[in-house]
Amino acid sequence: RRRRSDHISRKMGKIKVTSICCIGAGYVGGPTMAMIAQKCPHIKITVVDISQPRIDAWNSDELPIYEPGLDEVVKACRGVNLFFSTDVEAAIAESEMIFVSVNTPTKKTGLGKGKAADLTYWESAARTIAAVSKTNKIIVEKSTVPVRTAEAIEKVLKRNCSDENVQFDILSNPEFLAEGTAMVDLAMPDRVLIGGKIEGQAGRDAVDALVEVYANWVPEERILRANLWSAELSKLAANAFLAQRISSINAMSALCEATSADVSQVAHALGTDSRIGPKFLNASVGFGGSCFQKDILNLAYICECHGLQEVADYWYSVVGMNDYQKSRFVKRVVSAMFNTIRNKKIAMLGFAFKKDTGDTRETPAIDVGKGLLEDGAKLAIYDPQVKETQIAMDMEGMMENITVYKTAAEALDGAHAVTIMTEWDEFKTYDWKEIYGVMQKPAFVFDGRNILDHEHLKEIGFIVYALGKPIDPFLKSAEGA
Repeated sequence: RRRRSDHISRKMGKIKVTSICCIGAGYVGGPTMAMIAQKCPHIKITVVDISQPRIDAWNSDELPIYEPGLDEVVKACRGVNLFFSTDVEAAIAESEMIFVSVNTPTKKTGLGKGKAADLTYWESAARTIAAVSKTNKIIVEKSTVPVRTAEAIEKVLKRNCSDENVQFDILSNPEFLAEGTAMVDLAMPDRVLIGGKIEGQAGRDAVDALVEVYANWVPEERILRANLWSAELSKLAANAFLAQRISSINAMSALCEATSADVSQVAHALGTDSRIGPKFLNASVGFGGSCFQKDILNLAYICECHGLQEVADYWYSVVGMNDYQKSRFVKRVVSAMFNTIRNKKIAMLGFAFKKDTGDTRETPAIDVGKGLLEDGAKLAIYDPQVKETQIAMDMEGMMENITVYKTAAEALDGAHAVTIMTEWDEFKTYDWKEIYGVMQKPAFVFDGRNILDHEHLKEIGFIVYALGKPIDPFLKSAEGA
């Protein structure tokens, strides 16, 4: 392999990156830049955000997001070659490369409402970059964006830059991080995808510049080059395929319950087929997170815009199955408890959309919680990472019947039932015999993640419902089956 210095200087026009700016200090921007700072001590990294409280948190001992391993990396690099600031314009001006990692939520109003991506923050960032730039810039799309966003952003950049000699090269470098393992994913990625206008020399040079950054720690065979549109679409496609697997196994879980099959055994049989593989085959109460639903709806909307209604409908059905799984879970809870949960305390263990994160975006716990509250339940919520203020935001207008506890023991005391909403490892270590002693009888466990030892719980005396498992005789009789 060529030495990096040779690679950088091999011909005129080669771009050497010494300073990187990242606009957006969120779940993607913060960890990604922390990893680049750790692996590239020769590059100055500045993460900027217009939110002063968020930047203050990045500069404090308590970071604004929880991610295993993030604290150590940030604290080692911060103030050395990693900086967090609200001075967006200064950071843009001094950087050769600018990552844009702003929120691209689903539109709430107007054309494409509920499906299309809202690029308000992206366009605002582009206008700021254009206004400030006096030298050539490489712009890296890190946010998940619709296909051909780069084309629109390029027009915004060119029309809003006062210096016609400034050249903007746009790259797509989608993130494939899983929350809870983001730092491991960044340190040892399956692949790094970089899309650019590789048909021309300027585009190839821009791609090479970003390849050089990642090549400091990622083997070159794992760094993939593509054209811009392929890279943008690959991110949406990857999330759609993963979500489709979850919806597929969840669809099977409903059939398993109806036929007394066991979804875990079916999933194992599927997973041992090398063509299918074992990942993303865990039946659950539904998928969540910031990306899956948003990206599928976005993908489906793009299909509709291109007249591909049948393709759009196929992807919409993945989201439809996810909604069905959540409502099915709620119905199971209500029907098992004699069709009345009014004024009954129901403990909800876990609120984050998955373990090892405090992120609650699109978490199944929100829809399940609302469903239970609509039937009159009193919710007792415990999550080891999610703060009460976040739960209050997610369950806006419903907090009068919700109590958020700092310990699981308080949430479970006197409860009629417990629902497992997040697969936190600590839930598996609890003394369930002791818990049974403090709950109302009959005591129900509704395991929405299939993480507990169900046979052991039944021996203790619990009535157990586990997704995709043969239905307990007690539940069958309660439901009139």
